[in-house]
Amino acid sequence: MSEYVLDHHHEGERERLALMSRLLDPMHRGHVERLGVGPGARTLEVGCGNGSMSAWLARRVAPDGRAVAVDLDLSLVEADEPGLELRQADILAGPVEPGSFDLVTARAVLHHVGDAEAAVANLVASARPGGTVLLIEPDFLPVSVAEPPEVRAFWKGWLAWSREQGIDYFIGRRLPVMLSRLGLREVWVTAETAHYHGGSAWAVYWKQTVVELRARLVASGQLDDRLIEVFLAQCDDPAWWTQTIAFTAAAGQVHGPSHSTHPPDG
Repeated sequence: MSEYVLDHHHEGERERLALMSRLLDPMHRGHVERLGVGPGARTLEVGCGNGSMSAWLARRVAPDGRAVAVDLDLSLVEADEPGLELRQADILAGPVEPGSFDLVTARAVLHHVGDAEAAVANLVASARPGGTVLLIEPDFLPVSVAEPPEVRAFWKGWLAWSREQGIDYFIGRRLPVMLSRLGLREVWVTAETAHYHGGSAWAVYWKQTVVELRARLVASGQLDDRLIEVFLAQCDDPAWWTQTIAFTAAAGQVHGPSHSTHPPDG
């Protein structure tokens, strides 16, 4: 696995993860609800971060279900929920309990993984026959039209730096192909983004992230202090509106006893 550029020992990472949970958990929960995962199910979340989503899964499958949360580093997990089991592991090392889970999910993990195809194969192998795999990953397409031009230039430098780190910020669009190639059926995919303004939660998230990484960004030569200052100033300006990442969710069913993974109409 490539080095995670914001590891859990980085200053401010606990606060940043909490904000990420606030921004992304509602979308993630909505997909799980539409898939019909409920009491008695066995769930696995890989890359659980602070554990907020896995704790919600444990409550959703209670009292007879089981929720397993896996991460490379569990030091920032704050969840303490009955029925939640924490494990430190690397998904590239192999499946987690092969053929065991009704739902296997990972969010914002694969774009940091050196071999995403192998990671997805291990995620799929962790699901039981008839189980569902739900993946949520970024597609940075919206930033290609960000305004003003200096902000677009900032994102161009950010993406160049990210590529040097082995981060694939466009992996979201490849998720359905990866699931289909592994033989999953009834694959569906959707993407959503958020419009936000300076001073909003998304602006705060990006400001925190850039401030934490500023020294590395400048040292790379892909960004300079001027462009970073322009971006940070926009993040403080309530009159500035833009879009964030297009988060792509893809799900499919592992071959076995049939139950639909298509979310209901509407």
